[in-house]
Amino acid sequence: MGKKIVFVTGANKGIGFGIAKHLGLSGWNVVIGARDEKRAAKAIDELKNQGVNVLGWVNIELKDLAGIELASNVMKENYQELTLLVNNAGIPGDMSVDSEHTEISAIRDTLDVNFIGTFALTKALIPLMAKNGGRIVNITVPSEISPYWHPLAYVASKAAQNAMMGVMAIEFQQNQTPVEIFSVHPGPTTTDLNGNMALPGFHDIDTVGQKFAELINDGRSHQGEFIELYPIVKED
Repeated sequence: MGKKIVFVTGANKGIGFGIAKHLGLSGWNVVIGARDEKRAAKAIDELKNQGVNVLGWVNIELKDLAGIELASNVMKENYQELTLLVNNAGIPGDMSVDSEHTEISAIRDTLDVNFIGTFALTKALIPLMAKNGGRIVNITVPSEISPYWHPLAYVASKAAQNAMMGVMAIEFQQNQTPVEIFSVHPGPTTTDLNGNMALPGFHDIDTVGQKFAELINDGRSHQGEFIELYPIVKED
């Protein structure tokens, strides 16, 4: 196989940036997925300054199905050796309210991005991934509801994403499709998504990115697995 290429969505900041950085430092060639050209350019400059080989960036907005099709076509045309897709991009929904006060529009918008958009991109790239014996990794949270943190729109969208992963993993095995898919829960991490929350037990994006890269490079199959890098510590 040729050079290792990874496409990380939402890689211009947060966990996506940490993942792109540490995969790049471990030998992967990185393609950035982002919604904004200026933010993508800034991230690319930072990554290159730290020794990461960034091949380029692809404009992708997960709520725009037509845009996803265009982005997937760019990937197929320009990065034919793609072997790793990291579905990291997503939106938080309204995390400030309980389920009773969650607007239907917030549920719909969050599902459109985190589930429908992620599914559409994954579906579009499966043929290329199968050609290269590639892997698909979803950055997600447990479907089991935590009593400490449970914003409905976000948790529901990630539960759907987890179901997608599980179904695809079984079907890839049944159909002998040479693609591996699994999910990774980074654990509590300080990012813009949670307002840069930094409570005890939280990790920074470098810590998460490095551990994620170690997982990807461990040489093992993780088909259908839900892997917690840093499990949420339950209170007594």
